[in-house]
Amino acid sequence: MPHTLAPLPYPLNALEPHIDAKTLEIHHDKHHATYVNNLNKALETHPALQSKTLEQLLTELKSVPEDIRAAVRNNGGGHANHILFWETMSARGGGKPAGALADAIGKKFGSFDAFKEKMSATAVAQFGSGWGWLCIGDDGDLCVCSTPGHDNPIMRGVVQCPGKPILVVDVWEHAYYLKYQNRRADFVSAWWNVVDWAKVGALYDKAVKGVPHIDSWGIAL
Repeated sequence: MPHTLAPLPYPLNALEPHIDAKTLEIHHDKHHATYVNNLNKALETHPALQSKTLEQLLTELKSVPEDIRAAVRNNGGGHANHILFWETMSARGGGKPAGALADAIGKKFGSFDAFKEKMSATAVAQFGSGWGWLCIGDDGDLCVCSTPGHDNPIMRGVVQCPGKPILVVDVWEHAYYLKYQNRRADFVSAWWNVVDWAKVGALYDKAVKGVPHIDSWGIAL
């Protein structure tokens, strides 16, 4: 199998009470696992693509054969998006960023609170299933956007907000429905309490240095 599902970087109950263990178990072990399995199944018919990294597949999506392009977009995107989602949360999360990322947020949005309000509103307003992102745009500045389905900002020529993502919140209903029902805004508000700013800051530093992006999402601190 060219692509595998890594275990969560923390116990299932580590993010409680903000994200409950049962939701985390179903989300990772069922939903994310399905995206990985379906991605590998799609690639079975195109062996030459099996040696490509996940980042290569998604940034070069228009070069993926048309018969599997939608499957790679949906399942490869789902796989990549979840990797970043898991890796930028922790039991020691919350608070505010520091260092270069904090400076960049202040410069772009005026304050951390203004950034937090903008990203929350963007994620909550995403119509239907999707994601809210903090990215480094092509101009080098931070930007906030949302994408539908499992689209990822690295999907050049496909998404409306291309960039290098360093933080994401999942607003598919399966990310929050067991605990928050239809209250997406409450889930997003709670999610801020588990954001691991040390990891997000490290990803920002790597991104501005041009480190291959998805390869850096599993950074250990």
